[in-house]
Amino acid sequence: MAREKDDTIASRISRVLAERIIRGELAPDSRLRQDHLAEEFGASHVPVREAFRLLEAQGLAISEPRRGFRVASFDLKEVREVAEMRAALESLALKHAAPHLTASILDAAEEAARQGDAASEVHSWEEANRSFHRLILAPCTMPRLLATIDDLHAASARFLFSAWQSGWEKRTDHDHRAILSALRKGRTDEAAAILQKHVQWIGKAAVRTPSGATREAFAIVG
Repeated sequence: MAREKDDTIASRISRVLAERIIRGELAPDSRLRQDHLAEEFGASHVPVREAFRLLEAQGLAISEPRRGFRVASFDLKEVREVAEMRAALESLALKHAAPHLTASILDAAEEAARQGDAASEVHSWEEANRSFHRLILAPCTMPRLLATIDDLHAASARFLFSAWQSGWEKRTDHDHRAILSALRKGRTDEAAAILQKHVQWIGKAAVRTPSGATREAFAIVG
């Protein structure tokens, strides 16, 4: 029972820290201080260490011998890798989900697409975008596949927030509409092909670092 309680606390801590990392509140390479976090969450060191392990499994933290954990950094190779993995896995999930997609699910996905188009800032857009993808993929009933896709979405969001931290412009996602249109017509392969190209789309954006310098980076949008 104690172990289950620790797991629950660890999961809660990891979710909060993951959100901070994704939103850029915890900078790449910054130390994750076990004592401070244990005090903040009113927890022992055991669930905090387990939370760090969960973050490491998501690719959001790195363990260093005798130095503890730090927030993982990312580079252009990682961005491209995440894009390729998402494209392949989401296409697979959609092919399995399509036979189970109901009109109400597609209507909910269309509403998520509308919310994304209307979003006035990047965090609202990302939330609506992630909701769209989850809605059309969840009926595949393949929990391990969906868990992996969720982790990749977290990485995508992190890149996105870094690229768009200096500004955001509303956009209409025509790919989402095309995917929904194909699914409503029962054209699963067409929908999967659009989704795969959609996720692979990578936009170049200037990212402003904490020091104020600029560098070129790629942000996944989709």
